[in-house]
Amino acid sequence: MRRSRAARRFLAVGALLALVQAAATIALAYALASLVSGLIAGERMSQAWPLLVVLVVAASVRALAFWAWELVGSAGAMRVKQELRRDVLEATESSPAGVPGFPSSRIATLLGPGLDALDAYFGSYLPQLVLTVVATPILIAVAWLADPLSGLVFVIVLPLIPLFMALIGMATAGVQRRQYDTLASLSHGFLEVVGGLSTLIVFGRARRQVERIRAVTDEFRRRTMAVLRVTFLSGFVLEFAASLSVAIVAVSIGFRLVWGEIDLLPGLFVLILAPDIFLPVRNVGAAFHASSAGVAASDDAFELLRAAGAPGGAASSGRKDPSGARTAAVPDAAPHAGVGGAADAPHVGLRLAGARVLRDGRVVIDGLDLAAAPGEVVAVTGPSGIGKSSLFAGLLGYAPIEGDVLVDGVPPGPTARASIAWSPQGATLFAGTVGSNVRLGADGADGADGADDADIDDADRALLARAMRLAAVDLDPSTPVGPGGTGLSGGQAQRVAIARALHRSLATGARVVLLDEPTSAQDPARETAIAAGLRELAAEGRVVVVATHRGALAAAADRTLELAGAHV
Repeated sequence: MRRSRAARRFLAVGALLALVQAAATIALAYALASLVSGLIAGERMSQAWPLLVVLVVAASVRALAFWAWELVGSAGAMRVKQELRRDVLEATESSPAGVPGFPSSRIATLLGPGLDALDAYFGSYLPQLVLTVVATPILIAVAWLADPLSGLVFVIVLPLIPLFMALIGMATAGVQRRQYDTLASLSHGFLEVVGGLSTLIVFGRARRQVERIRAVTDEFRRRTMAVLRVTFLSGFVLEFAASLSVAIVAVSIGFRLVWGEIDLLPGLFVLILAPDIFLPVRNVGAAFHASSAGVAASDDAFELLRAAGAPGGAASSGRKDPSGARTAAVPDAAPHAGVGGAADAPHVGLRLAGARVLRDGRVVIDGLDLAAAPGEVVAVTGPSGIGKSSLFAGLLGYAPIEGDVLVDGVPPGPTARASIAWSPQGATLFAGTVGSNVRLGADGADGADGADDADIDDADRALLARAMRLAAVDLDPSTPVGPGGTGLSGGQAQRVAIARALHRSLATGARVVLLDEPTSAQDPARETAIAAGLRELAAEGRVVVVATHRGALAAAADRTLELAGAHV
């Protein structure tokens, strides 16, 4: 939690609340001990009313402090979860090829039930830990001043409880980690089955997956019961140790009261304080088990952030804009004069001079020069694996790119992405309609906020129709689409994805259009129609760059850039 600004604020407010609670506890114990000893000594009730006022005020302040702990804990948990979720999503976004060691199921588990477990960490564990660090030493010091012998007993006995906690915590951490990993495996297995359910049904293998899910579920149940067993046993040990420690102090004070070695007032004062001295330590042990799932999830989140920011990863080579988002690593290099016309290129369009793209720490493109002005269609060709998709990832700010690189006048990154309309190789469609999937590409544009197709106005409807025409989509916008594009053929889904990128360009004014293998699943007639649509779009002042293996699409472009090896 050290990495979270909200966590640091929580600790600062918590330390202040711990001081208030310690002062209220001391005042409450002194007032109560004074009242009891005074009544035994025969004092009148009329003389005790100031102590009654102190008692009521101290009890009220202590209750308010407990309430404030609940409020601060809930607010702190919400803020830290929000920060971690944002950081994880940004790290995932910066690595579109995936974060090593973190499949989608593991990330989904982390963002969902994993980080939700931080509620127990901030609501129970961390408040008691702060009380132990701040309030417990103050209470021991006050008890020492009232009765040095009891203070010495506290100093000797109290460290035994953290020792037990450390031993039990090591066992609990391992058990909890295994339970969390089993939950991630359960999520992964379930997503796999759901994703391939149609194929399993076709080949008559769906029922076999029932046993697989049942086995993983039983394993998760066993892991959960193991955590509960350790929790109950550790709770018993901690309660026994704390109760025994309080009993030692109580017996010592009782004997010394009988022998006349201590007065009643300090003896009662120390006895009333004793449970509160051990209470935070006991609560830390009890809350540790409830919070361990959140701790495991936060460790997972930090591991993901480290993996996304590892050397050679997309996040590590980037720098941050003022909003804190990562951008691609583009040194402030001077323009390369006389390289393919790049030095004379305007600030709009696409400009690369000496560009170098890395993926996973490996150079895939080196020395690439390109100056594409609005109105041009550029085809990027080359064999599979040569780096066409990596070039697009660099332009989008998702992969490290070096050199003099400008996308519509700005370096690659979040700012440049606002000027880019992009369609990847795979057509990722969502449950809804053809129209809702096409309009999804216009981030922030009217009609892109989840509105029904019937709720958009005439201008948006005309924009949608034009994007579909340019992409040769001959479907009704109200045609239903299932999850993952089910209900459409591969070619239809690909054309809908192209229409989404074109609609984004038309709706938001994005002047750079990147299409990765847009016609790989199209017949020659469809390919010709799409090429004509791209020409029409470019003629309106846009740069269209397509990565393709198809000769017909390359022939329709103004220029062809062939990638060959790491050096272009």
